[in-house]
Amino acid sequence: MPLDTADLPAVVVAPAEGRSAEVLTPEALAFVADLHRRFDRRRRDLLAMRTKHQALYDAGGAPDFLPDTAHIRAGDWRVGPIPADLLDRRVEITGPVDRKMIINALNAGAKVFMADFEDATAPTWANIVEGQINLKDRWSGGLSFVDPVSGKTYALKGDPAVLIIRPRGWHLPEPRVQVDGEPVSGSLFDFGMYLFHNAKAALSQGSGPYFYLPKLESHLEARLWNEVFVHAQTALGLPVGTIKATVLIETLPAAFEMDEILYELREHIVGLNCGRWDYIFSYIKRLGRQPQRLTPDRKVMTMDRAFLRAYSLRLIATCHRRGAFAMGGMAAQIPVKGDPAANAAAFAKVRADKEREAGDGHDGTWVAHPDLVPVAMEVFDRLMPRPNQLDRPIPEREATRDEMLEVHEMLEVHTGARTEDGLRENIRVGVQYIEAWMRGRGAVPLYNLMEDAATAEISRAQTWQWLKLGAPLDDGRPVTPSLFEKLLADELDKLRHALTPPVYDAGRFEAATALFRTLCAEPTFEEFLTVPAMSQLG
Repeated sequence: MPLDTADLPAVVVAPAEGRSAEVLTPEALAFVADLHRRFDRRRRDLLAMRTKHQALYDAGGAPDFLPDTAHIRAGDWRVGPIPADLLDRRVEITGPVDRKMIINALNAGAKVFMADFEDATAPTWANIVEGQINLKDRWSGGLSFVDPVSGKTYALKGDPAVLIIRPRGWHLPEPRVQVDGEPVSGSLFDFGMYLFHNAKAALSQGSGPYFYLPKLESHLEARLWNEVFVHAQTALGLPVGTIKATVLIETLPAAFEMDEILYELREHIVGLNCGRWDYIFSYIKRLGRQPQRLTPDRKVMTMDRAFLRAYSLRLIATCHRRGAFAMGGMAAQIPVKGDPAANAAAFAKVRADKEREAGDGHDGTWVAHPDLVPVAMEVFDRLMPRPNQLDRPIPEREATRDEMLEVHEMLEVHTGARTEDGLRENIRVGVQYIEAWMRGRGAVPLYNLMEDAATAEISRAQTWQWLKLGAPLDDGRPVTPSLFEKLLADELDKLRHALTPPVYDAGRFEAATALFRTLCAEPTFEEFLTVPAMSQLG
């Protein structure tokens, strides 16, 4: 008789090192295998649906509000109850899941820390497994770290931030864990491992299993997450509604289904978040072939104008109508060492951005560096004296479809809305981030900003669009393959000189440059740079 594999656990096809056996237990792997067998086919079908929608956009279409779900948008319903420790989220800090980072973030004075298995973590096997160990240690009381260089000890202080986990998006596989010969979903692995090991410990300490869900493109993808939650809770003996999630609205299609996403997850959701950097990337990815959607320099695409302004205001109104939180976007600035004037200017920019968010009605915001926590906290303490703004009056008028699609108005050519400097910045950031990612680093400080995969995606997507459409720069020159190659060579030469040849040559710059060039020049657009880069991850 053939072997019945239905109850076999997931198989790890990577070396077992260090403390990995503490999280890669047979019981945890069986839990992940069950999730895979129940939900992975649906996941793959939903990813295929993204491809079908892209064909419509490439033919000149664009996202719109769904006629079939108009009754949900018009309905009188609200999301379920919100746990006490999530009622005040005025400042959240995000970062990768390495041990020292987790401790520093939990101690930073923010209300929430989002431990990120996605954009801020390069998914080496060591990073993923050690991240799970670190989070398990957080709930078992064993989270501490001694720096091997300085000898300094790091440990949790009293009243640490509330912990929320961001698993990888639906599109990312975990090839080192297989079920029935197939790689499992990175989403299901990250979620399943954390929930299995920590849900009951978190609940016993007055918190709970909380998640940030990235990269969703439709309410059907949210429905799949909800079904995963319901099944996982039943399997672990948790009441339905124990898991609480916040969904990042960081794709253009999802912005037209915010009511529906809240509705599908209504027993488990507590809010939506403006994932601004990935949202810019998604706008270019989905509509990048259309000449009327040609984008200006990244620095011109600010949250106070055009499609970014429209989507953030609509998100606030949608969330508050349903009793859910509307979280603001990331401040990626980091302290400028040795230049007090530049540092003051950077912090002033953060302060103005947070004043816009709090003034518009956001219930909280994100920062990428501990030094920005007090800056953002002061703004929200001043402008939001209560724990949140759920009782704020809801605007009668919401952003229209045309406003949600309006690209930042192009200034006159001579004013510099699309520049050689902007193209050079895309090249610098894109190549350096990919190089660091290939070496296992997912959060990379570059030019006084903390860059992650989202900003690298903007860099290569916009370069691809400018090349595809022959975009005119402010001096009248079109962006051509020859201009791109000339600037790429020049930027790499400058970078090699700045880093010194030995450091540059010891890195992964040749492989990173080859991938960046391919991603920018190929006729079809690669959905995510991290997928082809996985094969070169160090």
